[in-house]
Amino acid sequence: MRWVLVIYDITDDELRQKVADTLHRYGLARVQKSAFLGKLPSARLRDLATKLQELIRGKRANIQIYKLCKHCYSTKIVMGVPTVNPLEYEKAMKITTLIEV
Repeated sequence: MRWVLVIYDITDDELRQKVADTLHRYGLARVQKSAFLGKLPSARLRDLATKLQELIRGKRANIQIYKLCKHCYSTKIVMGVPTVNPLEYEKAMKITTLIEV
């Protein structure tokens, strides 16, 4: 299992919601309005990438998936106040470094 960050830029409301719902179904948690974070095994990540590609095929959308090693994830810096559901945010972040600005 490894940490995965998925970000997207999708203007179509219905498509954006389908992508968000898919990311939730795969166990990722929303950390920003267009960013989801969580842990996935390699096979599940491949399945997710395939599903997302099917959803956006032929549409004006951009999805990026970043695989993060444990060390990279542990060195993250989080600033400000989350703009998403606090419980979901905490689920995704687990242990985090907060810097108030």
